[in-house]
Amino acid sequence: MPRRTHAVPLPSPAAGTRQQLLLHRFAPDEARHGGGHPKAYIQASLHADETPGLLVAHHLLRLLDDAATRGDVTGEIVLVPYANPIGLAQFFDQRLMGRYEFALAGGNFNRNWPDLAALAAERLDGRLTDDAAGNVAAIRATFRAALAEQRPQSALAALRLALAREACDADLVLDLHCDDLALPHLFLIPQHWPEAQDLAAELAVRAVLLAEDSGGASFDEAFSTPWLRLARRYPDVPIPPVCLAATVELRGWMDVDDAQAEADARALYRVLQRRGLLAGDPGPLPEPACRATDLAATDSLKAPAAGIVVYKVRPGDRVAKGDPICDLVDPAAEDPADARTHVEATTEGLVLSVRSHRYVAPGMALAKIVGTEPLSHRFGYLLED
Repeated sequence: MPRRTHAVPLPSPAAGTRQQLLLHRFAPDEARHGGGHPKAYIQASLHADETPGLLVAHHLLRLLDDAATRGDVTGEIVLVPYANPIGLAQFFDQRLMGRYEFALAGGNFNRNWPDLAALAAERLDGRLTDDAAGNVAAIRATFRAALAEQRPQSALAALRLALAREACDADLVLDLHCDDLALPHLFLIPQHWPEAQDLAAELAVRAVLLAEDSGGASFDEAFSTPWLRLARRYPDVPIPPVCLAATVELRGWMDVDDAQAEADARALYRVLQRRGLLAGDPGPLPEPACRATDLAATDSLKAPAAGIVVYKVRPGDRVAKGDPICDLVDPAAEDPADARTHVEATTEGLVLSVRSHRYVAPGMALAKIVGTEPLSHRFGYLLED
């Protein structure tokens, strides 16, 4: 069956203007009528200034169209080619500023997503049994019903609601992002490792960072962690963590070219094959490029002062504790001998990312180093805003 494309209008941000989401849906006929097929939801560039995902979605759409023509779609696949039309319209001084919502000071687009467990909990009292599959169906129906009742009061709330309604009942949720200058990596909850090894291996990621709660109510955790919270609320009935949701960091924001994007799209296509959503043989699974590690073992080095960043490392380097990472050069120093502040690694590990803009203010992120042992200062809020 060919895809169905649906436009979801958002509340007008200003008189005479309108914005909309596009949703591309692929499914065999029986999947559209409760046929019990798996569902995957994939969206690109919730942080609208992170462009690689937009191009990957472009290539993946073509591959899925070809699969639909051949009759190879065996599950439901929802592809959102741009997840954030609000952010895509936010230009300032010829630069796209798509990470934070401007109009109502809504903050980071990938923070503070709805707590589905809280929305569903009381509705589920007395409805769950010893049948795990029945519980999964009941919980998903409750998620859908709770979200259907929401009445958004702003374009941002409407955007979040539209995306959440599509992702809430999926088996696989992939949120395509990128870092600054970085290697490819994944964010997951620990309960989905090693289940997600196929995703990590196909995308050849260099780090898989695990946290049950990274502190920011990000999009991926909005759909993976409710199953854990409900399982704790109802400990006497089986509630498996059935939604594997991941933030997929597609290298750095300048890594936008057709060859790489098509390779990433084909990797995602093979993941969909391995998970029963597309027919065909994906071939042997590649050897993984990394092991999974606790996100609390990844240090996020912050600038202790303002200055020009002069790096001594690049992504992919391995460092030991105490190795030089960069210097911060104070252009206001009267004596050049006193101008430099040295920043050293606080853990042994892999340099995962550095920043492209080479002037920073105090507290800004300088680099991420993936270690293996949780760090005492890494607790609570584990994300970079």
